[in-house]
Order: sequence, then structure tokens, then C-alpha cells
Amino acid sequence: MNAEPFIEVEGLSVGFPNSDNGWRNVVDGVTMAVGAGERVGLVGESGSGKSITALACLGLVPEPGRVTGGSVAVGGTNVASMSDVHLNRLRGGEIGIILQEAVEALNPVYTVGFQVTEAVAVHRDLGRREALHEALSLLSEAALETPEEIARAYPHELSGGQAQRVMLALSLAGRPRVLIADEPTSALDLLTQAQVIELLDRLVDDSGMGLLLISHDLVVVEGVVDRVAVMLEGRIVEEGPTDAVFSSPRHPYTRMLLASAPGRKAKFSGDEGNHVAG
Repeated sequence: MNAEPFIEVEGLSVGFPNSDNGWRNVVDGVTMAVGAGERVGLVGESGSGKSITALACLGLVPEPGRVTGGSVAVGGTNVASMSDVHLNRLRGGEIGIILQEAVEALNPVYTVGFQVTEAVAVHRDLGRREALHEALSLLSEAALETPEEIARAYPHELSGGQAQRVMLALSLAGRPRVLIADEPTSALDLLTQAQVIELLDRLVDDSGMGLLLISHDLVVVEGVVDRVAVMLEGRIVEEGPTDAVFSSPRHPYTRMLLASAPGRKAKFSGDEGNHVAG
């Protein structure tokens, strides 16, 4: 890996209680890393453990789940040992995140402008007027053509594409070192999907921050990331440079994903390279 790791996941397992009073791991021994300026894809079907892995990077494993093994370190510090103050600085500050279902992730009782302004003020220690100016700038940067109008709107008044762009603006409020984009094109039409991915690609390129792009859609990640990891039932079964994994997949599951990806013809060149995990 060329970039110095900023997020380091080592042997991570995350479990939830089962009916036998035991624990069932939905993430099982995952090891991966993302550095500032690096683009990494995490792909797999729904339920494979991708989103839980991302949430663990922020110390946000939903209850009653818990980390049952391994560790996550951000900037060299174990997330499990971070204070609440450090965690608050981490979430949205050092690491930005775009969640699935953007409209549901936004607070319905506050305007878009209020929410982005608050995020800027918290993470950059700016006064109200400066934070509002920066919030409008972020909305414009996120390709919202009428930022003042969008700022006055409530989440339910936005289209899916607008809500996703607002989430992108929010995720950039703290000028993060790494951005986690969890299914950023879910529930969007094909044209809006392409626009959001193109925008995300440009913003990451311009800022130099790292990107962890999570998706079940291999076509989405193929043109964006430099390195890809494939998840199946909580484990990473294959990883490597994107071109190598996509042109010569070694694991049957990766081959199946590629062969079934809509709009993509699988063209495998054989078994060159060695990028099967574990």
C-alpha cells in the first residue's frame, strides 16, 4: 500500500447475541486499511458485513452488538480506548461518513442549512456567520445549484439526489482525512447514480482525502477505487488492486458477482496474480 494507513482494521470480529445465549459473528476476522489519499472499495451482497465494519471504524456498532475480537485503530489510536471527546472529534471530523438512505439520516425537524452549519461549527470551531458561509460553500461544492434555497429546505422536501448531495456536504464539514461512503447511490436512478459517483470522485481527488467506498454494485466501484476487498458472510475472501481483481478474480464468489453485475460483461484473463484473502 502506498499511503500511510489512517484506518487500520486488524482481525476485527463483531457479534450479536443469538437464540442460544451465545454470540454470532456478522464480521469475522476482517483485516484491512485505508490511508489518506487512497481509494479502497469494499464490496459484497447486502448482509455480508460491510456496513457493520464501517460503523466499527467509528465506534458505532449498534447495540446489542459488540466487537468480539480484533481491533480498529484510527490515526494510530485504538477506537475502543478513545474518550467520548475523541470519539466526537473522530465522527464527522477525522472520518466523514455518507450513510444509506440519506433522507432518513437527516434530522427531519431542522432545515438543511441549520444541520450543515452546526456540523461546520462543531468540527471547525467557527462563529455562526462564518459557519453559515462555509455551509453554503459546501452545498455549492456538492453540486447543489441553488445552495441558499436548499439550505432553507427541510429533508422531506428534497429529491433523493439532492438528499445524497446534502449528506456529502455534511460529510465534508469537518474536512476529514478519510471519507466512508456507504452505498451512496442506493435508491437513486441510474442518471443520478452516475452524477453522485462522478461528484464523489472529483471531490476526493481535489481534497486528497482517503475514500472507503462500500457497495454491492461492482460497476459503481470499478472506475473509482484503486484497491478492492470482497466480503462474503462477514469475511474478506479476496482483495487486491482493482484491475487485477476485476480482470482475473480468483474466488468463485468474486467471479459470480462480476458475472451477474448489470451492464458489465465479465472478461476474465485467467489466474494471474495472487489476491485471495485468508
